[in-house]
Amino acid sequence: MPGAVRIFQLAKKLGLRSEALMQVLGELGVSDVSAASSIDPETAKAAAELISEQALDARKQREAREEAEKQVAAEAAKVTEAPAAPAQTAAAEEVAAPTEQVVEAEEAEEAEEVETEEEEVFIDAPPWAAPESLRSLEEQLAELEDEEEAEEEVATALPDVARRASGERPEHAVDVPPVVAVLGHVDHGKTTLLDAIRDTDVVSSESGGITQHIGASEVSAGGRSIVFIDTPGHEAFTAMRARGGQVADIVVLVIAADDGIMPQTVEAIGHARAADVPIIVALNKTDLPGANVEQVKQQLLGHNLVAEDWGGDTIVVPVSALQKENLQELLDMILLVAEIQELWADPEAELAAVVVEAGMDESRGPVATVLVRHGQIQVGDVVVCGTSQGRVRGLNDWRGNSLKQMGPGHPVEVVGLSKVPLAGDIMVRAESMKQAREITQKQAVAERSVEMAGTARVSLRDLYRELGELKVKDLNLVLKADVSGSAQALEQSLMELDTQLEEVEINIVHSGLGDVTESDVLLAVASDAIIVGFHVQVSPAAERIAEDEHVEIRTYDVIYEALDDIQAAMVGMLEPIYEEQTVGHAEVRQVFRISRVGVVAGCAIVQGRAERGARMIVRRRDEVVFEGTLSSLQHFENSVAKVEAPGECGIATPEFRGWEEGDRIEIIAQVEVPRNLTVQASQQTG
Repeated sequence: MPGAVRIFQLAKKLGLRSEALMQVLGELGVSDVSAASSIDPETAKAAAELISEQALDARKQREAREEAEKQVAAEAAKVTEAPAAPAQTAAAEEVAAPTEQVVEAEEAEEAEEVETEEEEVFIDAPPWAAPESLRSLEEQLAELEDEEEAEEEVATALPDVARRASGERPEHAVDVPPVVAVLGHVDHGKTTLLDAIRDTDVVSSESGGITQHIGASEVSAGGRSIVFIDTPGHEAFTAMRARGGQVADIVVLVIAADDGIMPQTVEAIGHARAADVPIIVALNKTDLPGANVEQVKQQLLGHNLVAEDWGGDTIVVPVSALQKENLQELLDMILLVAEIQELWADPEAELAAVVVEAGMDESRGPVATVLVRHGQIQVGDVVVCGTSQGRVRGLNDWRGNSLKQMGPGHPVEVVGLSKVPLAGDIMVRAESMKQAREITQKQAVAERSVEMAGTARVSLRDLYRELGELKVKDLNLVLKADVSGSAQALEQSLMELDTQLEEVEINIVHSGLGDVTESDVLLAVASDAIIVGFHVQVSPAAERIAEDEHVEIRTYDVIYEALDDIQAAMVGMLEPIYEEQTVGHAEVRQVFRISRVGVVAGCAIVQGRAERGARMIVRRRDEVVFEGTLSSLQHFENSVAKVEAPGECGIATPEFRGWEEGDRIEIIAQVEVPRNLTVQASQQTG
């Protein structure tokens, strides 16, 4: 059956169990089928539309129940607020009782709905799937893309539990060091500046001199501490820089005095303003000949950052990270701004810490660098972090020194989690391992619900592709990175790359941490995927299997190199586009009459080439005397496909015999047009 699809395959694409889909098919009159049975495209479309209609009806019913509950609650509130006269008490109780019944009924219905969703995965239909209008596929997909873009633009705010303490200060509160995020454009010297401040050497270990992880460190200046968060400058790490801005109390905006404000500088200003934190500008590389401090201050005016010496309130400190000049003044300014903010935390509060970075260590297992916001963390604590949980087996400061506990306001490395958390996850304490497991299980269910919602949104797109209405090629990828922040940044960059072409779709089959293993290769074999590794190694066993199974493994140390290669792969998958172009010109020098061949024009190729099968236009004294196909092309006694200038050849066609010396021939052929894809990320260099 052409275009047929099996029921279990369709159910998978729609996010349903096969039994649930067969029940829907039964309502359409399709019976006596199994999960392995095939159905025609029209039936598949009808089933998808019916499922969307049922989901929409379910949502409308739930909204109606919620509205009814609100009305009942409002009536109850009115009765409660009124003076409770004896005659009114009974009436109030009568109103309150139904309210409790409604709440109990609603809770039962919600529990039933959750159970139904887990059993049959019937979830609310997205707005674009509304069946009543049966809009065109193009309209539905256009709205789907608009929704996806809108979701990507919504920044995730730091949860309240992990935000800086405010309000009345308790007696047992303690002063905490400011958290400083160092932001700026690639290669403007952020890490070099931190190296000079910390007297370490991080930049030499970074690939291409570009920082590609978030690191938290703590330094002492003037008897007080400052916590620095080093954020990557390459634009692929936008999300990582955004997280740095969210936890920061102060942003140090590093601008190269010889380069000025660049695109990522503007982006960093936006992150700082979104986080509502003060900005201190560090004008770096002032020792270079091309440095122009005043010009950069002029550029800052265009972004409403007015230097203090120009009458504004933005602190601008000229520095040289390489020469270690004026670093103390920069630290003094940071401490001055922090003093104005009066930063404090409650060490007796419940633990709340933000994951700054996380990864997998071969010997210690999952490791997370967290910034303690409230309370204290100590060895032996049972903690929950996103969908990860565990008992803290070890704590280390940013230099690797072992600790027993860490109070609020400081970064610390945590060992003992069940799996690698995501950068930005919030770590809290649990009473027991049992409670921790229960919390993470609920969190996992919630995340699965979000994933299923996303699956439902794209299921119609996948269905139409399965039925052949969308001609899209898949580029399947298995991603492996050393730390979660890098994996997230790479995924985000690939999804942005995915939006550039409608003909090729990037599918991230799996994204994980650690070296490329045998299981990764086997997954790539099953899904026909390419393995992309970032700052990871490939195990010998994985290499052997990849060679036997012809699986391509590509590893990178710099992210834009990975993006450039994937971009090239996408372009290579595009269907070629051809257009007619003039590829050569010839001139008839002599006319021959040959038996069994006919009239042959002896020609000289004066420009380009002549091709057999090409279209040709014959002109005589600016008048077109023939237009047709170049059927025969001879070079001496040999029949050839192509003759280049300045060669000679014989041209003939049964359609035209009236050749004359001096005729000019224009050769026109189908030429493949190069397909290009311009991606902003790939244009950046380190």
